[in-house]
Amino acid sequence: MASIILNGITWGHSRGITPLLAIGQRYSELHPEVEIRWKKRSLQEFADFPIEKLTEAYDLLIIDHPWVGCAAATHCVLPLNEYLPSDYLQDQANNSVGASYESYVYNGSLWALPIDAATPAASYRKDLLPQPPQTWDELLQLAKAGKVAVPGIPIDVLMHFYSFCISFGATPFANEYEVIDTATGVQAIECMQQLYSLVDRRMFDCNPIAVAELMSSTNDFWYCPFAYAYSNYSRAGFAKYLLHYADVVALNGKQLQTTIGGTGLSVSAFSQHKSVAVDVAKMMVDGEMQRTMYMQHGGQPGHRSAWTDATANELTNGFFNAVLPVMDNGYMRPRYNGYLHFQDHAGTPLRTCLMDNGDPAKALQLMNELYRQSIHQNSTSLSV
Repeated sequence: MASIILNGITWGHSRGITPLLAIGQRYSELHPEVEIRWKKRSLQEFADFPIEKLTEAYDLLIIDHPWVGCAAATHCVLPLNEYLPSDYLQDQANNSVGASYESYVYNGSLWALPIDAATPAASYRKDLLPQPPQTWDELLQLAKAGKVAVPGIPIDVLMHFYSFCISFGATPFANEYEVIDTATGVQAIECMQQLYSLVDRRMFDCNPIAVAELMSSTNDFWYCPFAYAYSNYSRAGFAKYLLHYADVVALNGKQLQTTIGGTGLSVSAFSQHKSVAVDVAKMMVDGEMQRTMYMQHGGQPGHRSAWTDATANELTNGFFNAVLPVMDNGYMRPRYNGYLHFQDHAGTPLRTCLMDNGDPAKALQLMNELYRQSIHQNSTSLSV
């Protein structure tokens, strides 16, 4: 019987749990004295319960990078740069998928290893739509035909809002008083209203997983312009119909810059077996492991060598090659301690505005009020 038991917490999708179970099993085979027990929670459960509280009960935690400001303030997880070899960390930095590695570095410390990388990308049913839209106008035409699905829950419309602000020439969070200037923010919301006024109302209750499930199980929707990408739906046998992925559409003459997600693997500062937990994390995020067992068991690696690997792309019908340019062009959200208060709430007035064709200026005003509150607030959530 194992003398060391490590408890881990992750999110409840095949991408989030299956590779961890597989590698955990292999670690225990190599180290019989260690047993790793993973528990899965829904994304909403992560949002509803502060991750800093979870560190008291779990040794290993899958986290979202905007939480690292809280990690740095509370020191409830280990600064992994003080526990891992410099050559290992350099390999991780050199093989970052977009800003994945950088997103877990805050105040000079590394609070998680980039175990999973993701960003909103376009997905489509190649059997129904041989050539996906390339421009915003082409997307709107397809939406008018009722063939477009797009996530519409608060967290996702907020992530898309950042992309549209950037496309109109301004980067969000440039100061501590407003998310974005009024002219740019209103223009971004008005552009989003063009699309969301054309899609099925069901979309306002769909997250990226729900959209992917709809597209891969029915013939109702042929194309999604931007949703956090899941390589699982590009793998034969995972769903009834295969999804293919592509770059997002161009607006104002250039591709939208989507908001990166993905997850990191942290080690609790309260763990009774810190050195073992760090060793497990080191194995799980190692380049060779990410490229082989992690990817093969449904994972979406955070190590770049997996994304450029021929076998990985063959298994996923070119998913990684298609999404890598979108990842490399991705926008990284703020990570200050308190940002998650804004993220947890600011999508609600935006979603209401999109659902009801409301006043963009009013929605933006509410978002700015929440932003100013967030400068002095703490919160926790997970978005992938």
